[in-house]
Amino acid sequence: MKKILSLIFTIFSVYVNAQIFTPVSWTFSHEMLSDNEFELSFTANIDDGWYIYSQSLADDGPVPTEFTFQETNNYKLLGDVIEEKSNEEYDPNFDMMLKFFKDKTTFKQRVSLEDMSQSVTIKGEIYYMTCDDKQCLPPELVEFSFDFNVDKDLKSNNIIIKKSKNSDSAASNFWILFFVAFLSGFAALLTPCVFPMIPMTVSFFTKKSKTKSEGILNAVIYGVSIMIIYVALGVGVSSIFGADALNNMATNVYFNIGFFLLLIIFGASFLGAFELQLPSSWTNKSVAAESKGGLIGIFFMAFTLALVSFSCTGPIVGTLLVEAATGGYMGPIIGMLGFSLAIALPFGLFAAFPGWLNSLPQSGGWLNSVKVTLGFLELALAFKFLSNADLVMQTHLLERELFIAIWIVIFALLTMYLLGFLKFAHDSDLKYISVSRLSVAILTGTLTIYMIPGLWGAPLKIINAFPPPMHYSESPHGIGGVNSIDHQNSDNHQHLGPQNIMVFHDYEAGVEYAKKVNKPIMLDFTGWACVNCRKMEEQVWSDDEVKKMLADDLVLISLYVDERTKLPVDQQYETTLAGKIKKVKTIGDKWMVLQANKYGTNSQPYYVFLDHSEKLLIEPANYQDYGTVSLFKDWLNRGMLEFKK
Repeated sequence: MKKILSLIFTIFSVYVNAQIFTPVSWTFSHEMLSDNEFELSFTANIDDGWYIYSQSLADDGPVPTEFTFQETNNYKLLGDVIEEKSNEEYDPNFDMMLKFFKDKTTFKQRVSLEDMSQSVTIKGEIYYMTCDDKQCLPPELVEFSFDFNVDKDLKSNNIIIKKSKNSDSAASNFWILFFVAFLSGFAALLTPCVFPMIPMTVSFFTKKSKTKSEGILNAVIYGVSIMIIYVALGVGVSSIFGADALNNMATNVYFNIGFFLLLIIFGASFLGAFELQLPSSWTNKSVAAESKGGLIGIFFMAFTLALVSFSCTGPIVGTLLVEAATGGYMGPIIGMLGFSLAIALPFGLFAAFPGWLNSLPQSGGWLNSVKVTLGFLELALAFKFLSNADLVMQTHLLERELFIAIWIVIFALLTMYLLGFLKFAHDSDLKYISVSRLSVAILTGTLTIYMIPGLWGAPLKIINAFPPPMHYSESPHGIGGVNSIDHQNSDNHQHLGPQNIMVFHDYEAGVEYAKKVNKPIMLDFTGWACVNCRKMEEQVWSDDEVKKMLADDLVLISLYVDERTKLPVDQQYETTLAGKIKKVKTIGDKWMVLQANKYGTNSQPYYVFLDHSEKLLIEPANYQDYGTVSLFKDWLNRGMLEFKK
């Protein structure tokens, strides 16, 4: 009776949780532009809460929308497919800005017909991915066809050429960028070029002003002028390069190599190799303009500060603009707003409360120490950009171990410097180590030691956004293959999977192996571009007990529903999915149809616990309901208990 109730509950859970999502429908139309030119329109109607992606996305992100046209001699494509203005948001899971469309959007392609004496058909495919806030569906392939009856189209003189409407763009979340920029401005404030200016400038305003309120007002105007100057710089960068160029910086090989060289120069400057200075004539002209007095004089005082402090603030501003560039047109503007606010804020506060000046530490060698510390950080960040270029080109010149080794050396040297074992030309004698300096040294020293096991395959979760991924390594199995030695030679069909767990990517081979070793089967319906799949693997599968169960107690079969490898022609077929004809052409199509037809859903990740008869042992699991270690561990234990009965 207990087994019957358990089976009923399992079947009920499958039907309750199962759902085939079809959030996007496409319509196609064409309009005549001239005697032989037409505009093709591809309109996506998207359900509320869902979205599809732009055509221009960086590698290692979600699947962009792609258009493929069958090549014939009957027509010619004029330019590329044009898309409407997209929404843009930073996605920390992919570490990039993502462009996407909600509700409804239209793509347009201009074509010219080569032979106007006969009817023409233009065919092709749209490949796209649909996501909502909780899940992503497997990429979908939609076929389109445009039939041109030339005589009819030529007679339709009432066709109006329409302009694309921009979709409503949601406000982008720039809070993280603003916060990082603010901290960068605070770091610049503690450099020897800026910090001594605070008491000098505030004292000037308080002494020159007739009343306290006038002094505060002048200091506030001074601070606002600083913000205007730096924000204008951000506007200039955005206007010169444009939003598209800025978005492409993150993945462009040449930009990343250029940024690497630029940050190496900045780092060397901070370490004292040379001084980055603007022409002295600029400073002299700005100082002369200060004598005009009033608002103009105060503005040029702020401008003089920006010019004089360039040797300290320039590298920080340059690095910040590089990072902010991935935020599109508004990125550099928001970045400069946060940076300038951190610099301008002290002038207004100390002018309002001049007594606070007495609590400021005296200028001295510690300011140069801040500058040198920033130099080490610039060098470390530089190799992140070199790594980006290496990953895109797949040259394997800067693999994970080498990157981590470079960072270990940089942060070890920084720790030695903070403790007084390393000294540069501009440093003053270090008579004792302050508590704050020791605290920073403890942090950098701890980070150095923490990174050392990464040379032997440790995941290094704290800094996993910086080094290349685990698979981009000289030893993806760990040194000597220790991470997977028990499974490496078990079967030729197995592959190294997440958390160094050996997995099958072939359903039939995995089932046969499970029967051979007498272990239950766990199907892992996943995707290369599935955010929640990566979250599950990194946050849940990394637990020691969960990892051991997945590696030792069951046979894991990971089926990637967005795998684009073509099936042999004799294995391609058509089927019905959610009332529509679905052409199965790729390996990903095959696994997606298996999941949808057998388990009634097409969302990932989706986990299924099976016995050797390929029957469900317990209810399937997903990220939304089983996305914690305790819940997923309980699910695995219940599956193992059912298998052993």
